[in-house]
Amino acid sequence: MTTFETGISRRHFLTGVAATGALAAFGLAGCAPKTRDTAPAESAQEASTANDTPDWLGTAPEIDPADIIETRETELLIIGAGNGGMSAAATAADLGLDFTLCEKTGDIQKSRHWFGAINTRYTEAAGAHVDEGRLLNEFSRYASGQCDQRVINVWIRESKDVVEWIDPILTAAGMKCAFDNDIDHETGGTSYYLAPMEHYYSGKDAEGKSLDRNTILLHYIQERGYDVTYNHDLAKLVQDENGKVTGAIFKVTDGYVQINSQLGVLLTTGGYVSNAEMLRACNPMVDRCVTLQYGSPNNTGGGIKAALWAGAAKDTIGAPMIFDRGAVFPGEDAGIVTEPGEIAGFRGTDKQFNLGSQPFMKVTRDGRRFCNESTPYDFCCFAAAEHNGGVFCQIFDANLKEDVKRFSTIGCSRQTQQLLAKEADTPIDEIYAAELEKGVMKKSDTIEDLADELGFTGEAKETFLAEVERYNGFFDAQADTDFGKEAYRLSSLRTPPFYGVWYGGSLLTTVDGIRINENMQCLNAQGQVIEGLWAAGDCSGSVFGNNYPECIVGCACGRTITFGRHAVRHMAGDIA
Repeated sequence: MTTFETGISRRHFLTGVAATGALAAFGLAGCAPKTRDTAPAESAQEASTANDTPDWLGTAPEIDPADIIETRETELLIIGAGNGGMSAAATAADLGLDFTLCEKTGDIQKSRHWFGAINTRYTEAAGAHVDEGRLLNEFSRYASGQCDQRVINVWIRESKDVVEWIDPILTAAGMKCAFDNDIDHETGGTSYYLAPMEHYYSGKDAEGKSLDRNTILLHYIQERGYDVTYNHDLAKLVQDENGKVTGAIFKVTDGYVQINSQLGVLLTTGGYVSNAEMLRACNPMVDRCVTLQYGSPNNTGGGIKAALWAGAAKDTIGAPMIFDRGAVFPGEDAGIVTEPGEIAGFRGTDKQFNLGSQPFMKVTRDGRRFCNESTPYDFCCFAAAEHNGGVFCQIFDANLKEDVKRFSTIGCSRQTQQLLAKEADTPIDEIYAAELEKGVMKKSDTIEDLADELGFTGEAKETFLAEVERYNGFFDAQADTDFGKEAYRLSSLRTPPFYGVWYGGSLLTTVDGIRINENMQCLNAQGQVIEGLWAAGDCSGSVFGNNYPECIVGCACGRTITFGRHAVRHMAGDIA
């Protein structure tokens, strides 16, 4: 449903940063250039120098018009076939738009099956109404106010309608929604607002294979005459003489393809989880506490960079999505280990070891506890960054199953509870045989021997053994006088065998991106709309700051799906 026109477009595009002042919005050393007044579009590239452009950003590529082998026309251009892009494409198909969906790889991206939605039919059926005003302010509290509450409100208010839209699509394909409402308890030693919102759609096809939301949406648009244009890697955006975004240029096998878009461009290109230079500059905590990269190797920040070259502004504060599940061997440190220019890599190579998110006793290399282990996933990792190696050790005993059941964690950490309940009659050593065989999980019949297995020596070993006794005393008294962890999440370390695992953070994605308004329109450093450019999902910003709010379960994916749909409706004039 896309028309094609061979030849070179008459529209011209900017090759430099359209507004170098926009880059001053970063505010992070190494991530931000020197502050400069906004320059006219015509002189932006001339004004930009090696001294005021971050190394990771560089400048937009110069593309010889002769290398553009094809020019196409479309009504609406969506870039990135992930959670946001597929939601946007299905919405565009519903509206009958002549859209093009470009994906840099040869396939659509994986679904994030858990997503948060507020006061839906499933919420209300469970009698679990969410206080939307309280949720909004809880979100802002996580971000220390470094967010746009109007943007967040779009997710809070529209996610219900998104479920009404997508539910019949998914259920008709054989998926069913499981709504998690079992979160009526305190956590983190303080009053986090645990709003019930997690929706999980799952199911199997006729051959017994697990169904996937993005695959179902792909079939949905294909049935309506659309498809994904694969192996189109975004090189840069196209702008007219006034700076309006009118299309994009993509790198393909034989050169470049330019796609002009009547309504504009929606970026749904993901974050920069695999760009080591961007991580170090814009999310320095990653290099201090992460041991495993569990995100997409395709997410290298291309969409964010293209938007910045077009004059957009990025979030000032980095926001990595880190889980405390990156198991490593004793003695291994956190940090990026790959060479500059390579995909960001870490010492951990396995999948996430979910057990790390359970609030057992955790210590650093000096043998001491260092935080309340019951806090959100990334808090423990952030705290460990202040200690040797940026890693921590989790300790538990043979009462693992009973302890985990009592802990009753929320979100995806609940997978451990579900696993152990399912394997109620299976010995711990059989459940975690792979980890024990590999050596990332250590086991001993005494705490003293376990300390040796985990690498504690000298003073650190003595401190560790004393800390175990102190922790046992907290369990006996049902009061953690060191860090204030809830009594029901304390456990004893007295029943052999004893186990320990060293962990760092597991990095799933980054959620700081291009600043947007409540219609997902990209903004420059002055908060002005960049005409013709929208963003949704992890390449967009204005929502998160410093962290991923774990107790607001599924908010990142819920925001992505909601914003992708909203952006297309706004581009098409379906909403004001």
